[in-house]
Amino acid sequence: MSFSASPRPPSGPRRRSLLVSAAGAAGAVLLVGCSGDPEAGEPAAERSAADAARARAGRDSEALAARYAAVIAAHPGLAERLRPLREEVLRHARAFGAKGTGGTASPGASSGASPSVSARAAGPGDDAGRVPADEKDAVALLAGAERKLADRRAEALLEVPGELARLLASVAAAGAAHVYLLTDGG
Repeated sequence: MSFSASPRPPSGPRRRSLLVSAAGAAGAVLLVGCSGDPEAGEPAAERSAADAARARAGRDSEALAARYAAVIAAHPGLAERLRPLREEVLRHARAFGAKGTGGTASPGASSGASPSVSARAAGPGDDAGRVPADEKDAVALLAGAERKLADRRAEALLEVPGELARLLASVAAAGAAHVYLLTDGG
């Protein structure tokens, strides 16, 4: 049995074109809703709280980068493995608006000190930390610092507005990935 096309042309829009039009309209509404100043319409108190949270997140990333730099300086053999993670942490600091370098030690420089010499570096939530003499312990220290910071950022999501919450979520996820790379994935 053969089906032939109806001699009448279809009247009105087809279902597929309606769906495409509806999706396009919904996308346009979302774009309009997300474009413009993300801080527009926020009360000044919320903006200042968000600014404080952003500055704190930037400082935390810089402190973590300083801890990476200290471990790299104390254990130059880890530099190839840790340098990409440190660079990522510095990108996070810049995304939060931090202007510093995240530590005075350059990522590729060796201080010339033996691993038994303690290197000092501020860490997220700590006043200062010592770099362990053992490489595995030093990497575990970094993994712990990354985990604590990722957890703290995940908790802060509920207290900050949209764009900053998305940035914190993204950076917290990256921190969790760093923990994996420093522990199981290493």
